[in-house]
Amino acid sequence: MIRKMLLAGSVLAAMGALPAQAAGTSACLITKTDTNPFFVKMKEGATAKAAELGITLKSYAGKVDGDHESQVAAIETCIADGAKGILITASDTKAIVDSVKQARDAGILVIALDTPLEPIDAADMTFATDNFKAGELIGTWAKATLGDKTKDARIAMLDLSISQPSVDVLRDQGFLTGFGIDVVDPNKWGDEKDPRIVGNEVTSGNEEGGRKAMENLLTKDPMINVVYTINEPAAAGAYEALKAVGREKDVLIVSVDGGCPGVKNVAEGVIGATSQQYPLLMASLGIEAIKTFADTGAKPKPTEGKAFFDTGVALVTDKPAAGVPSIDTKEGLNKCWG
Repeated sequence: MIRKMLLAGSVLAAMGALPAQAAGTSACLITKTDTNPFFVKMKEGATAKAAELGITLKSYAGKVDGDHESQVAAIETCIADGAKGILITASDTKAIVDSVKQARDAGILVIALDTPLEPIDAADMTFATDNFKAGELIGTWAKATLGDKTKDARIAMLDLSISQPSVDVLRDQGFLTGFGIDVVDPNKWGDEKDPRIVGNEVTSGNEEGGRKAMENLLTKDPMINVVYTINEPAAAGAYEALKAVGREKDVLIVSVDGGCPGVKNVAEGVIGATSQQYPLLMASLGIEAIKTFADTGAKPKPTEGKAFFDTGVALVTDKPAAGVPSIDTKEGLNKCWG
């Protein structure tokens, strides 16, 4: 089995190896896919920083989002190659833990990027957006924007997948907290009792999923006037569904990611506000941490008061709300990805 996984990893390496300076320290970047703009920007950050620091970098990715087996194969290859560090965005945050343990037992620094492992301390450190804060920012903004109309809100929740401890849950629960809704159990979505919530639908994080989810919830309540979405592709799909029934101008849509298409949709009024995260920074800081570990043995430490290293988030909107810090779309476009 290991031989097969090593072979698969070798194929991935041949496809995804990045040109960087040959040096004594080597590192691996393992992402969910190599086509999602978020991970493309992550690879860009890792590549540039590796070249700057003289680190040999190899990049691996799953064939599709959720391709756990390819990520396992990549870790096996990185161990065999004697990598000093691994940066990974795990497709299956629980199932990957055994492979990560093998890497750490081999003396490799393992840093989770963007998506914490379960448990979070299965990796040496996580470099990520505070996804709860990202959700809380758009929830607080939506509440402030609606003002007195908040009490009569009809809210559609467009999530990623079935509720489980994840980025999906953090964003969802952060939004509801910012909006002033009791989340009951913060480790899962869908158990809230607030009558303003019309319902939760899953989107798989893509435009078609967002459209179908919005159609389903509009069938349940055609008077929905607030839409939370897990990410900007889902928001774009929700907008199309609303446009089809003539509701696109009187519904407030909020989202998370900060990709260039999403920020442009904010500028065009498709999305009211989005929380922007910074994948390039996550990866470049991860490479710096591997270099420090290789040179001194020191491991990165979390942001004070948190279980991970917070790489920052900013609310992007052209309609700022009092008391809610934000940047406009011009600045957002200067910092976006994709």
